[in-house]
Amino acid sequence: MNDYNDELMHYEEAAEDQYDDYDDAYDEDDEDDFDSGFEGLEDDYIEGYEEDYDDYDDEEEYDDDDYDDYSRTSIGKIDPNDRTLTVVVTNKSGNSGEAVIFGGNAEAAQPNGITVEIEESSHKEVREESKSNPFKIAGMKYSVSSPLQFDNVLRIDRRTASGSKTTRVYQPRNATSPQNFTQSLIDDDNFEMDVTGQDSLRVIVEDGVTAVFTFTIKARANLGNLLKGTNVAELSRVPRTTGLPQLDLKRRRRPTALGLRLKRRAKRYAKRPAPRVRYIRKALPVRKRPISRLLRRKKR
Repeated sequence: MNDYNDELMHYEEAAEDQYDDYDDAYDEDDEDDFDSGFEGLEDDYIEGYEEDYDDYDDEEEYDDDDYDDYSRTSIGKIDPNDRTLTVVVTNKSGNSGEAVIFGGNAEAAQPNGITVEIEESSHKEVREESKSNPFKIAGMKYSVSSPLQFDNVLRIDRRTASGSKTTRVYQPRNATSPQNFTQSLIDDDNFEMDVTGQDSLRVIVEDGVTAVFTFTIKARANLGNLLKGTNVAELSRVPRTTGLPQLDLKRRRRPTALGLRLKRRAKRYAKRPAPRVRYIRKALPVRKRPISRLLRRKKR
């Protein structure tokens, strides 16, 4: 019988030692010693996390006034009075011919009897300037002395020095609308063209017809800004006037920079980690281990 009782007590003590780490000297303020797999990592993780993200709480770091939005500070401004090109094409040759506008690199000669003039300067100046200071046209007014001239398409060519050539075709009739009150004028706000030394605008002009193109410069490169250490890009911040009040009022919004939408950095709000909740197992009251009934003996 004693061997059986001793074996039973051995199993009981082994079970208590494995699943219960409380002893008689246990302090209620201490935690248990159950293995969690994060021993030595809990405190370092929390403290390091908070230290790394404390700096992001300062909203002054992302002040919109100091943020470069590529339209107010970085890119220069084009004078509203210095963004118009008026091209006058006249054909007095007796036959229809193709006029060449721009095309600074090729410098193609005009057919006999056809003249291309720039009211603000000269065609040669525009060609030379497009080589070093390319610009972008956005919007065109096209007026002719004969409405039949609108049947001739415009060809936008780009030719490189290696011989490659690409052509885009623009049909003026696609821009006609009831808002163009006269038959001899087309105002197309969607017309766009990049003018570099490689680009040229070609149009067939009928005999005795005078065609006037009014182009609006949207953006351009000014290499002279390099001498001042500023951005070479310049942008027109005043919307192009169409003469139609309903359109002009709608288009009076903040312009985009070289075709890129204005982007503002959203304010970042740091998300603090949820506080770690520590579950403290409350110590059970110490009680004396009961003596097995098998070991009890009658008192004599």
